[in-house]
Amino acid sequence: MAEFVHTPVLLNECIEGLNIKSNGIYVDATAGAAGHSCKILERLKFPGHLYSFDCDIEAIVTAERNLHQVGNDFTLIHANFKDMKEELANRSINEVDGILFDLGVSSYQLVDSDRGFSYNKDNELDMRLDQRQILTAKTVVNTYSEDRLAKLIYENSDERYARKIAANIVEARRKGTIATTKQLAEIVSAAIPGKAKRDTHPAKRTFQAIRIEVNGELRILESSLKSALTLLKSGGRLCVITFHSLEDKIVKNVFKEMTSGQAWNRSMPVSLSSGKIDYRLVTKHPILPTEREVELNHRSHSAKLRIIEKI
Repeated sequence: MAEFVHTPVLLNECIEGLNIKSNGIYVDATAGAAGHSCKILERLKFPGHLYSFDCDIEAIVTAERNLHQVGNDFTLIHANFKDMKEELANRSINEVDGILFDLGVSSYQLVDSDRGFSYNKDNELDMRLDQRQILTAKTVVNTYSEDRLAKLIYENSDERYARKIAANIVEARRKGTIATTKQLAEIVSAAIPGKAKRDTHPAKRTFQAIRIEVNGELRILESSLKSALTLLKSGGRLCVITFHSLEDKIVKNVFKEMTSGQAWNRSMPVSLSSGKIDYRLVTKHPILPTEREVELNHRSHSAKLRIIEKI
């Protein structure tokens, strides 16, 4: 098994954006290999403390090893960030000074693991970040209806050939179970015209769409962000790194809603809220990686960082 490695994106920008206080309480919602977590922990002194979440047990093991090289004022929590508020409350933590969400899937998970994320390898279709859950990519591909497949592929990736891909999947599984990434990649590739295969791997969007479905990545994001915002102390900040337009749109809309002070119903000419504003945007426009960072880590090229603060 390859070592769990993940290069943190927009690292300095995140640390600056969190505006870390040495005695503060901070949360890394997506620990990964602890690249961001280690930098946060470096800035903390007791009673300052870091809580890092990840639903991937391999990430937890790696994060623990890496964090212990920096300090001991941290707690690792093997849970999805959707359960952040409950998990922190179980540890008597009801408010924090800062939270970071890095929504990127690590290079290890996408390429080096054997969990079926990569269209360039031949592994069993899995795609689960949390191995405790039941739903897998194999289940999605072999049991979802053609309409449901087409809908999720299009909505989760903007794949213009989603309906043809779904039809090909349903036709292929009539001959037998689609069990491996190689099988799926070949089925998807056959549905896409040659001229559309020039810029990127033809299965890239479909694999992304199925991964998002398996892990509920978009389904839980809005509610998780709103829940996290309620944990912030006055002056506390929430930083979110996104890697594709679907995520960024959700983050942008949540931040807009939380900083507008007004919730309007289009069918009624009156405001539904008191107009009280509890948050402010720290970044009116997303922070992007520098040319140098993209050169050193190409996976950072699509990253966007947005920051919001509790007033």
